Amino acid sequence: MFKYKQVIIVRTDLNMSPGKLAVQVAHGAVAAAERARLERREWLDAWLVEGQKKVVVKVKGEKELLELYGRARKLGLPCELIRDAGLTELPPNTTTVLAVGPAPSEAVDGITGDLPLL
Repeated sequence: MFKYKQVIIVRTDLNMSPGKLAVQVAHGAVAAAERARLERREWLDAWLVEGQKKVVVKVKGEKELLELYGRARKLGLPCELIRDAGLTELPPNTTTVLAVGPAPSEAVDGITGDLPLL
């Protein structure tokens, strides 16, 4: 059983192509891991050793994504919002995903546990 995880939350209202979606999820995963390196290095190190569990879930829109971001920050969880550069499918600065963790699984589940899998 994993003690640490990272959850990447994707907006489904943007109808991103599979490739675009994959890249946005990857941006989120890397950015949140880098945030954890700065804020909670012990969580990052434990997550890396444990196998880097990642889960991808979905929300319907930006409002829900921003609410989750606020909750994660309030709890002190490493997290990152990803905004697209606007070079391909989306307008510049479109918020696409939120990555939460790596952090203790139960803390991440408190924010993301009720969200459906992508």
